[in-house]
Amino acid sequence: MCEEEREKQQLQSISASLASLTRETGPKVVKGDPARKSETPKVSHVSQQQHYFTPTISVSDSALKFTHVLYNLSPAELYEQAIKNEHGSFITSSGALATLSGAKTGRSPKDKRVVRDETTEDDLWWGKGSPNIEMDEHTFMVNRERAVDYLNSLDKVFVNDQFLNWDPNNRIKVRIVSARAYHSLFMHNMCIRPTPEELENFGTPDFTIYNAGQFPCNRYTHYMTSSTSIDLNLGRREMVILGTQYAGEMKKGLFSVMHYLMPKRQILSLHSGCNMGRDGDVALFFGLSGTGKTTLSTDHNRFLIGDDEHCWGDDGVSNIEGGCYAKCIDLSRDKEPDIWNAIKFGTVLENVVFDEHTREVDYTEKTVTENTRAAYPIEYIPNAKVPCVGPHPKNVILLACDAFGVLPPVSKLNLAQTMYHFISGYTALVAGTEDGIKEPQATFSACFGAAFIMLHPTKYAAMLAAKMQKHGATGWLVNTGWSGGSYGSGSRIKLAYTRKIIDAIHSGSLLKANYRKTGVFGLEIPTEVEGVPSEILDPVNTWSNKKAYKETLLKLAGLFKNNFEVFVNHKIGKDDKLTEEIVGAGPVF
Repeated sequence: MCEEEREKQQLQSISASLASLTRETGPKVVKGDPARKSETPKVSHVSQQQHYFTPTISVSDSALKFTHVLYNLSPAELYEQAIKNEHGSFITSSGALATLSGAKTGRSPKDKRVVRDETTEDDLWWGKGSPNIEMDEHTFMVNRERAVDYLNSLDKVFVNDQFLNWDPNNRIKVRIVSARAYHSLFMHNMCIRPTPEELENFGTPDFTIYNAGQFPCNRYTHYMTSSTSIDLNLGRREMVILGTQYAGEMKKGLFSVMHYLMPKRQILSLHSGCNMGRDGDVALFFGLSGTGKTTLSTDHNRFLIGDDEHCWGDDGVSNIEGGCYAKCIDLSRDKEPDIWNAIKFGTVLENVVFDEHTREVDYTEKTVTENTRAAYPIEYIPNAKVPCVGPHPKNVILLACDAFGVLPPVSKLNLAQTMYHFISGYTALVAGTEDGIKEPQATFSACFGAAFIMLHPTKYAAMLAAKMQKHGATGWLVNTGWSGGSYGSGSRIKLAYTRKIIDAIHSGSLLKANYRKTGVFGLEIPTEVEGVPSEILDPVNTWSNKKAYKETLLKLAGLFKNNFEVFVNHKIGKDDKLTEEIVGAGPVF
């Protein structure tokens, strides 16, 4: 195919993506920035006598006007576009681009909806406990039309054609159409960047995002509860964003899509960190916010496969993304040197505060939001393994920050226990009350990422157990929280001890340790770990008040049991054996 024909096909594909279903064809699209007048197409008018008014084409009629497409721009080009045209965009002293996401500085899970139709009716997890809020096809099309009309009304739109999943046999082609350079650069960093050759032969995308985040949804539209709506249509393979400019909606929306598409191919999608030792031993790290997932999966002695989203297929593990999305609050060079050094030219910094003169960022500042973030390509991490793939995992590490102080620092799990704790997705937050009394608050998030899963949690758990069994992986529960008492009386387990435990898991030495079983949770705990005081391995030893320990242990066991009630009635397969096995692996008291 000649260059001219390929260019024509590419523009036709983009025009088709922007087509409204109420018009026969998509808009007239042309590559280039409308600010460069030489690239603007000339529209000829019928010559008229001077004293007549010469009409110009109305820019509001998106069927007639040209829409300029800024296609797969480089970071440098996107910097120029952001600084010229987007209020609140600045270059910081490290070279990163600081931007503002507008009124929304985090995700809006209550405004995220999924079309319930014949495609999804029987497949998806609906009802109590599910993150999937339903909408109908007609309402989706109303919102899609609103987003497409808004994008077509602009002089220019940004289009990214990129990939998800580093496994070449199972990668997904995605197209992101957006109105902001910030969103285009964010997705350039977060998705897998195609080579020029791959881009030439990209063709039709498998999934398309219409990000019209500056424009609100119509509050009179059915199902709408605010001016924000993030809508997934798995049948049409499309996502529409209205009323929020927070870029994380695109990243996590695509993650939800992968949670639907990959299991259909018998590939397990996972909300986890992943690294690999020099001998090829791979470990998966699961954990909610504050458990140490990022800190423990970033290890200078090991290669980083990815920090957040992975697939486990027939050939091993693969990162879904091409970048990292790191929290920046209280970031320091000493604690997180890799993230600190990754914040350079090409990185997007969201909602940070910086010195007006020096442009140095103050990472302790929470004026805009506590959820300050940096998005950068994974190659910015020195020990990243590119391409981001690895062999089958040897260890599956579930992290919990137990502020109740009753879970052991490390436990070896059997398959049923791994499934139970994977479905539970436990950690504890420390909540402050007005009178100054602070008590731990248990938090459960199914599969350590309930907001993004599409199928019932037991389906992901069954796939995880099958893969662990087939490839001989070991499950571990690691408590990075409190010891010697609950929050307020005990103390947090030293990071140095947790690192020693993780090292012993990686090396295989912990598999050879002697174990004893605890009461209530029935966990296998080692009697010794090199570099870790033996007395802390069983939490009862660290509590001076044994009665208080027992009461707290039973309290936490009760919270686990109550949380699991929602999953008990869900049958896996034709009989109930697997469900019974998982429930039986929970606490007994």
